[in-house]
Amino acid sequence: MNEEIKKLSDNERIELIAGHLDKIITLLGEDVSREGLVKTPMRAAKALYYLTSGYRTDASRTLAEALFEHEGSKIVTVRDIEFYSMCEHHVLPFFGHISIAYIPDKKIVGLSKLARVVNVCARKLQVQERLTSEVANVISRTLGAKGVLVVCDARHMCMMMRGVEKQESTTVTVEYTGLFDSDSTLRREAIEALKH
Repeated sequence: MNEEIKKLSDNERIELIAGHLDKIITLLGEDVSREGLVKTPMRAAKALYYLTSGYRTDASRTLAEALFEHEGSKIVTVRDIEFYSMCEHHVLPFFGHISIAYIPDKKIVGLSKLARVVNVCARKLQVQERLTSEVANVISRTLGAKGVLVVCDARHMCMMMRGVEKQESTTVTVEYTGLFDSDSTLRREAIEALKH
């Protein structure tokens, strides 16, 4: 990010985004002075800024806020954390669920923080493969887990609304670290736990 943009307040950035959206709507052939569109550039700018809040939030810090000492638990799983993200190729939504398994190494994390990490990583212009990897790596690095496994199942509006227009297609990506990488039996056990 260039230095001038870093100096801008959130409101200043939103105002600039709204100005660009005003021009885009006009270039699409609409009249931005039409009653239904008068406030659209600002509303859309605020929405876009919110949907990309992951650029302005530290996922590791979010996770580190709720670490607790714990000696037990072989595998901890949290399933079906819903997420919404924006495809970096078409700036269209993709959405679905992320399930997480991790093996603690003397520390566990408050479960809601795992969902928050998913939100932070998803709220950027993203691709599903990177999103899955980022979630796994943030948890692995920050928690110091012995292993992390992340499964992401998503639908992409860029495949549903345009291009091939396939309504029922889903994409599944999997990322794993540590013991899940080196022990296929343990990996299968975690994947099975995430299914049930």
